[in-house]
Amino acid sequence: MECERADVMVDAGLDMRVRAERTAPGRVRMLVEARLFSWGLAALRDDVTLIASELVTNAIRHTSGREIRVRLTREARSVRLAVWDSSDVLPMRKRTAETIAGDVGPDAAALEPEIEDGSGGRGLPIVDLLSSECGVNATKPTGKWVWARVGM
Repeated sequence: MECERADVMVDAGLDMRVRAERTAPGRVRMLVEARLFSWGLAALRDDVTLIASELVTNAIRHTSGREIRVRLTREARSVRLAVWDSSDVLPMRKRTAETIAGDVGPDAAALEPEIEDGSGGRGLPIVDLLSSECGVNATKPTGKWVWARVGM
């Protein structure tokens, strides 16, 4: 992964490969929390660990591989969390209830073909809300990094 602004990097943080399995979000949350505490950034714990859960869960759901990668980097004024998976499909944000009020009925989310119970699709809006910046970068030959930056 290329650094967007190499001049602001302070600490390389975490760079790990994680098996793409159901227990991964919990393990990643614990490691992210420990690193934040070691940096003296406990105040960011709730937001960054929730973002980690959402991005790792999405990566596991969409990867065709056996593992994902997770990077946590401390920058001069922020923390950047990035999760890589092998899928070339770029994430799409679902419109939240606030943005579709009056457009469709409340059960419209149940029509989402990937998620039978209609309970999914809220992860990226949560990430967007909690982060100061977020995005996705395609990688070659395959895959993508989905990332979020949280200001200190």
